[in-house]
Amino acid sequence: MADAEIEVTAELVRELLREQHPDLAGLTIREVPGGWGNQMWRLGDELAVRMQRMDATPELQFKERRWLPVLAPRLPLPVPEPVRLGVPSARFPKHWTVMTWVPGEPLDHGSISRGTHAADTLAHFLRALHVEAPADAPTATDRGAHPRDCTAGFERFRRAVAMGSLPRRGDLTPDDIAARVRSLWDDAVAAGAWEGPPVWVHGDLHPANVVVSDGTLSGVVDFGDLFAGDPAWDLAAAWLLLPAGTATRFFDTYAVADEATIRRARGLAAMKCFFLMLMGQNGDRGLPGGKPHWLPAGQAALDRVLNDDA
Repeated sequence: MADAEIEVTAELVRELLREQHPDLAGLTIREVPGGWGNQMWRLGDELAVRMQRMDATPELQFKERRWLPVLAPRLPLPVPEPVRLGVPSARFPKHWTVMTWVPGEPLDHGSISRGTHAADTLAHFLRALHVEAPADAPTATDRGAHPRDCTAGFERFRRAVAMGSLPRRGDLTPDDIAARVRSLWDDAVAAGAWEGPPVWVHGDLHPANVVVSDGTLSGVVDFGDLFAGDPAWDLAAAWLLLPAGTATRFFDTYAVADEATIRRARGLAAMKCFFLMLMGQNGDRGLPGGKPHWLPAGQAALDRVLNDDA
């Protein structure tokens, strides 16, 4: 049986715990819906088991194991921290990690009602994360570049998204909206490059990778794409995550993003919106990894990108 075909069940998780961490094997095990590269299982009330699934290598888990214990103590929101390591075995030939559970509801299944609070919370979190990274910090592979070097990806996502899926606003046609997105992307491409030292960047801030409670952001998860580089890749979250009309508040609180960085961030946000919409369309088509509820999330985020100035 190929690795990708191994069915991960609660009983398999329990067997692995019995073999490698028997003191945890008696805890309740519940599957956490979602996930693609890794599959999550809730373990008791305070832990989770992160099982390598579609990721081709365990490198993303290794990255979290190495760096989250370094970053977590100085971040103002809860993030998952590794507490036990699982090694490949005859029963499951991949890596797995027991991590702390970050309570809350994923934003792609929840909502933010306290927009100002959420904007301040996200800004403080990213200010704390975006400090100069050490020389041995990981570098990006498929992200992290200046927008001008990402135009092929932007075009691929843009072409893949059905024009009828673009957010409607007033009398604007899909062609009008597409032209505005193109102008915004061209502006990001023309913006100056990041001139500071490489800083820690989460790299994959979208609605499924943050959790909310009490109407505001309460945690950040999935640091598998963590890298050292341009903070604009995270600052795109001002439009991807926050309610309409709060981007200005976010950047005022963050306080250290110059005009060029904001322009890059806004263009990258547009590209990420296309990705969310494409994943939503794939879900409607029943394709593997597709998430139907991401289509309206991407549409709403793109509307914010086009209309919320910072």
